[in-house]
Amino acid sequence: MKVCSIKLVLLTLLVFTFSQLPAQNTSAQSADSAITIPDTLLFKIQIAQSAITEVNAANKKGYNIPYLRNTLNDIRSNIAPLQRDFKDSNQTIETKSLISYGLILKDASDRLTLLRNTLMKSNAELQGMSQSVIDLSADSVLSISSNDDAEKKLYEGQLQEIKQRLQSAGKLTGANLDQVSRLLAEVSALDLVINDLRAQTEDQIQHSGQLAVGREAPFLWNAPFNDMPDGGLWGQISSSYLGQQQILSYFLNSTWDKRILAILFSFAFFYWVYKNLKLSRRPAIIRKIGELKFDYLKAFPILASFIVLFNITPVFEPDAPSLYIELIQFLMLLAMTYHLRLILPTRQLKYWLLIIALYAGLIIGNGITSTAFPMRICLLAINVFFLYLGLRLYKNIKLSQFTRRYVRIAIGILIGFNGLAIVLNLFGRLSLSKAFAMTGVIGLTQMIGLAVFVQIVLDALELQIKISSCNKGIFSRVSHNKTRASVKKALNIFSILLWVMVFLINLSLITGAFSFIEAMLAKQRAFGSIHFTLGNILFFTVIVYLANKLQKHVPVIFGEGSLTYDGEVEHKSSKVALIRLVIIIIGVLFAVTASGLPMDRLTVILGALGVGIGLGMQNIVNNFVSGIILIFEKPFRIGDYVELADKKGKVKDIGIRSSKLITPQGSEVIIPNGDLLSGRLVNWTLSHDYVKTELIFKVSSDTDLEALNKLIEEEIKKTVHIMEGLPVEILLNGLAAGSVELKILAWVQSIYTEPAFKSEFMSRLLKRLNEAEIKLL
Repeated sequence: MKVCSIKLVLLTLLVFTFSQLPAQNTSAQSADSAITIPDTLLFKIQIAQSAITEVNAANKKGYNIPYLRNTLNDIRSNIAPLQRDFKDSNQTIETKSLISYGLILKDASDRLTLLRNTLMKSNAELQGMSQSVIDLSADSVLSISSNDDAEKKLYEGQLQEIKQRLQSAGKLTGANLDQVSRLLAEVSALDLVINDLRAQTEDQIQHSGQLAVGREAPFLWNAPFNDMPDGGLWGQISSSYLGQQQILSYFLNSTWDKRILAILFSFAFFYWVYKNLKLSRRPAIIRKIGELKFDYLKAFPILASFIVLFNITPVFEPDAPSLYIELIQFLMLLAMTYHLRLILPTRQLKYWLLIIALYAGLIIGNGITSTAFPMRICLLAINVFFLYLGLRLYKNIKLSQFTRRYVRIAIGILIGFNGLAIVLNLFGRLSLSKAFAMTGVIGLTQMIGLAVFVQIVLDALELQIKISSCNKGIFSRVSHNKTRASVKKALNIFSILLWVMVFLINLSLITGAFSFIEAMLAKQRAFGSIHFTLGNILFFTVIVYLANKLQKHVPVIFGEGSLTYDGEVEHKSSKVALIRLVIIIIGVLFAVTASGLPMDRLTVILGALGVGIGLGMQNIVNNFVSGIILIFEKPFRIGDYVELADKKGKVKDIGIRSSKLITPQGSEVIIPNGDLLSGRLVNWTLSHDYVKTELIFKVSSDTDLEALNKLIEEEIKKTVHIMEGLPVEILLNGLAAGSVELKILAWVQSIYTEPAFKSEFMSRLLKRLNEAEIKLL
């Protein structure tokens, strides 16, 4: 700060005394180039003008000083309530609030660091410009004195203008430098305050466990009947709300972008379902799939979208305070109530509303710090009700969306935590009692909400499958049962992870869990001379897994679904195999990059791999290289009928290592690409599908061959699969004692219809031969 002030004073003195500078002596003139040629003076003028323009342009933008000051004031306002709470050294702050305070202070510290870096960068730039103005002001080449020659005095007007512009630039630069320096000083002071608050927060968090386990209230039988302050019950509720308001307000203001993302996700779900429901009401679709009815998906699926939003919110906001999660769960219960009011019997609906009312009472009770006997009895009554509810539901509840084991675990936690809450309440551990009770109840409500969420998504998937199948979309090329099972399994895993996340949030363990996982994944480990982290291995595994799954399902994306031997023939090129190869290569490159393996180690591994290839992996590499050659050479396509040695069938899939044929008998033959490339492959359908078939039979030598040929031609023309326009050949194939062998050559539309043609033709021919009394030998 002092250095900046000294520079500012020096700059002002030099600028305002520029015209008063005395003539320099001879040695000084040599030092600062006072005696100069016109070319050098012009060069100096250009430098000065360029520097002044640069300084003015930089100062004109203002360095966002108002915005930076507003940011600093915003940080101050965020931590002001925390300073008030910590001001009273005797005050004990709840663990949930302390964890939220830690998040607020961490975010404030991060924002302050960014602010400091910005200011330091601006300060360095301003100091550099200030020094530039000082140097230009002190340069006698740019000044006019009585000793100057007449040639230099020709530039007197330009030099006077430069002097005035230097004065203006110096003032503006000095003013901006002063503001930036003051902001830096304020940032430094606020940083000390934040670090002190973080230290106090961490200290209280470390001792909060001991305080919570210790008795904080009298035993229930010794509790006073009334310990309310002057404000009474309403005053306690208001005080609790004001205490949590600062946490909620900060959280809502600082995470609005994540909330917008969750809302956009639910809006996309709404649009997806709404569009499909609209399509399902078209007459053409109704004729194919009939009327569709779902429990939660209505013509305008607003309710379903809200339930989806409330369920996925913790995914987008994992660092949310527990009160925020409690309110989200309450809103989800209200959304489900709007639906259940139409389908539940009156008695069950009343029971459901009682659950919601007691849940709301538990939220309010957790915010009241009173240890009076009536308040604790009310909490006990709520715990007893949910304990009884858990015992009733443990054996009777069934949710088709989840396994019985998962449901029983959630109900068991509800029973155990409410039982523990009752015991803790009796012995004066109120904070722990409230935390366990709320965690157990939210475990139940969230399980119900997740069951509805899973059913909504499965219904939406079922709707998409039916619409896509009618329109010959992507779901018309995949197994519906397998798709349903896979999606349900993925939803179950997602629901379990989400349930565990909310469980940890309510026990105030989410931050510690994330920190533990992050530390475990980021810790450097060594295996010999190779250093790695579990995070690198995890990323490597996930990328390889996803790349493998994606390349396997590429045919479905490009319309190459399940292929059958007797199905419609549609020849497709091997572009899918090329895309598979690209996906595999990109996946391997990303995986190696994510693994963090140094290039020198990678070279060693490739060398070892080369030795392995030379010893025992020749066939694998041969098949792999052959697959790449097949991709570009294209000797056959998907849907072609090929023959290799004793293997015949339709090409079902062209892979990187091997390809699949489906035989007329329905079996699938996997052939290594090396065999396909090196063997004598016959492709019956490369250029066209029609094929010449032949039939051989014998008749008596006294048969009228001319009449027989005419009969054969007539019957061939009546068959369905014959190629019109191509001649039928009836040849005398051999002679024997008392018999003649005939060969019939005819063009059939497709090799796949050749058996059907032969069967039809021979049936017709046999009937006509019997009528003509011609016997076959």
